Amino acid sequence: MKCIKLIVLLAALVAAPFALAEGNPEAGKEKSQPCAACHGPDGNSPSGMYPSLAGQGQKYLLEQLKAFKSGARENAIMAGQVANLSDQDMQDLAAYFAEQTITTGQASADWVDQGERLYRGGDVEAGIPACSGCHGPAGEGIDAAGFPALAGQHPDYVEAQLKAFRAAGSEAIGDMAKRANDPQAMMRTIAAKMSDAQIKAVASFVSGLSVDEGGAEE
Repeated sequence: MKCIKLIVLLAALVAAPFALAEGNPEAGKEKSQPCAACHGPDGNSPSGMYPSLAGQGQKYLLEQLKAFKSGARENAIMAGQVANLSDQDMQDLAAYFAEQTITTGQASADWVDQGERLYRGGDVEAGIPACSGCHGPAGEGIDAAGFPALAGQHPDYVEAQLKAFRAAGSEAIGDMAKRANDPQAMMRTIAAKMSDAQIKAVASFVSGLSVDEGGAEE
């Protein structure tokens, strides 16, 4: 009986990674046309209001699409967009955008030093861990763990998301946007300890990170 249970468990563990491999990038390209207005035809968003999806981890993209559909992540625009998507549609979209190449931005010279210190070393006194621990030294993310890539992302969008995480972890939420779909409240806990200046600095720094070079463009 124990052997049967072990075989079933191992089979589940082995099969799990292949769930992501079922996405068809070519089909995803066709299905991505409605996404282009906000996220760009190749996943490079033309506006800082919306995230660039190019080069983002496939697992992370799929998780976020499912979170929008279930309501675990609140966004009126995305809720409408994903309402009629099937699991296969979401897998195809995730596979397509994951294969695209993100365009590296440019970090502001005013924020790059502070942003790099926080990203690479955190703030020990404030209890803020280094961002690179989960998001990679070059901002490439760790998709197997569901940690998103940040390199080249719009600074305005990163700043907005960090503030949304902070608002969700604060009692003084008010009318601020909230985001509470992070596993074990990891980002809510970290963002709650960050000042506006720290958030802006990190957001600026990651926009200039390049996965190929591992550094920030000033």
